[in-house]
Amino acid sequence: MKPFRWWFVVAIIALFAALLAWLVATAPLGRALEPLQQPSLVITDMTGKPIARRGDYKEEPVAIASLPAYVPAALIAIEDRRFHDHFGVDPVGIMRALVTNAQAGGVRQGGSTITQQLAKTSFLTPERSIKRKLQEIIIALYLEARLSKDEILQNYLSSVYFGDGAYGIRAAARTYFDKAPEQLALSEAAMLAGLMQAPSRLAPSRHLDRARARAAQVLAAMVETGAITAAQAKAAPPADYRPGRENLPTGSYFADWVLEQARDANEADYGETVVRTTLDPKLQRIAEDIITDGLARARGLNVGQAALVAMRLDGRVVAMVGGVDYRLSSFNRASQAQRQPGSSFKLFVYLAALEAGVKPGDTIVDEAIELCEPGQQPGACYAPKNDDLRFRGPISIATAFAASSNIVAVKLAQQVGIPAVAAQVKKLGITGGVSIYPAMALGTTPIPLIDMTRAFAAVAGGKYPVRATGLWRADPWPEKIAPPDATKDSWPVRADMLKLLESAVRNGTGNAARLPMPTWGKTGTTQNHRDALFIGFAGDLVVGVWVGNDDNSPMAASLVGGGLPARLWKGFMTAALQAEGRLQREPEVAPVEVDVDALALDLEGMALNLDGTPRQPPSEIPSADVPSEPPPVPVTAPPQ
Repeated sequence: MKPFRWWFVVAIIALFAALLAWLVATAPLGRALEPLQQPSLVITDMTGKPIARRGDYKEEPVAIASLPAYVPAALIAIEDRRFHDHFGVDPVGIMRALVTNAQAGGVRQGGSTITQQLAKTSFLTPERSIKRKLQEIIIALYLEARLSKDEILQNYLSSVYFGDGAYGIRAAARTYFDKAPEQLALSEAAMLAGLMQAPSRLAPSRHLDRARARAAQVLAAMVETGAITAAQAKAAPPADYRPGRENLPTGSYFADWVLEQARDANEADYGETVVRTTLDPKLQRIAEDIITDGLARARGLNVGQAALVAMRLDGRVVAMVGGVDYRLSSFNRASQAQRQPGSSFKLFVYLAALEAGVKPGDTIVDEAIELCEPGQQPGACYAPKNDDLRFRGPISIATAFAASSNIVAVKLAQQVGIPAVAAQVKKLGITGGVSIYPAMALGTTPIPLIDMTRAFAAVAGGKYPVRATGLWRADPWPEKIAPPDATKDSWPVRADMLKLLESAVRNGTGNAARLPMPTWGKTGTTQNHRDALFIGFAGDLVVGVWVGNDDNSPMAASLVGGGLPARLWKGFMTAALQAEGRLQREPEVAPVEVDVDALALDLEGMALNLDGTPRQPPSEIPSADVPSEPPPVPVTAPPQ
């Protein structure tokens, strides 16, 4: 041979030796026996009732010596008859497979050994390539050199996939026959050995006849190899499917949402890990019924989807509806959808204004304004408008919030500065930033419903930020809204914010959500009625409701946050608080000197029925907390 060819051969041998040395030093021989990285989790509600199962199921490894002899014999007979004779790679088997496949005109038989399959499942990816096949052969040779034949069988049987999420024969025996592998009958062992060819196509849970037919082939192979006699094979009754694990859904809106939290809180282990959650089954049923019934009654308003999330004051989620039907769409509109919150975002604007010194009784002018960028001419600038296209003139801050004045919200945001509003958003736990344009005051920054709801929960409980959680905790949750005095030092403006939120429900756009007990909340409607929301709290619950369409198409012009969402919210809260025995009559409120007839007429024009009748908010809403002569807020309209 020429010199360069000698060098080439030496290089190949050296590379092979280096690879083997690296495997000896680093390859984890016990990887097949380790728990799976995403083990099976059984999600339960707060009562402990299972609601979903996610992840793969793997039990502790088996010991070959403890298994009936026909269990490994069944595997060897159907998968690798020369297992005890080859050195990890079987040239005879490869040639036999090539001939068989050529005669059949397609793939009918594989040439991989059990050792090669162990190498593939434990160390390599499922990729089909020459490179991966060479890696498989090298690792198989290494495994044969380091492990005994029984150890290879043990590792393989403890880790191979048997279908239905079951990895390893211990998990498979429990899944299909509700027994330990040491108790398997001959026909059951044959059925499990036959599954490895195509676990999904042959799983007895769905294809019992196919699984039995394949088991018969395994028994015949065992007779051919001398593992059992023909009489034993004939006497073995067909195996029956007896599931050992409860059949559970793989998910739900809540289960999908809480899964990441559950995985982070639990380390990988054998078997199934039961995760108890905060989901209240009674409240969940109420939420699902309210959404289903509410959308059914809203036919003709061009609304296709809805979402609801209910949490305790400290963020423990007790009910979640992410859409009208999980089976049709698992996309969670309560936690995943980035939708504009509309006027419910004014919570942050008014918090920023209150912290800047604005008081609920201060006067501000609701008037036509324009906000011009440098170089823009009057008439071409941003000019916010109220939903009812009205200008109320001088009004109190309380009235502006209750009537959801867009113009006042934009004015306040400009007065305190957008960074101050953004700081409130961040303070209440919402990350990602906000729009820098003036319209941000009207809720143009997309925020998931669950994040907006926990921002309101912070105001309700008097602590911020609130983190939404679905994992059960033994400590009791707060049973009532934190009184204003409880946060007079830690969060002084919260007391005024509570007054504003209460006025929005008592006398404002959220009147349709009013309960016979103290109620706080805010409506939200986005441009062209693409989104409508109501978020509020009462008793020990904070609830957000959204309706809209997945394609972002407009709903009926009459559909606003104070209509369908507020009524869905009230329906859920009424049933939920009654179920918990918390619904109570609200205390008498000191009377306010108003024109009752005029106010009644205004309120009638402000509320919204499901028949689509358009209604208007009042021009002025008195508040018992407003001083008789409030000082004005220095906000000036730009030149006309």
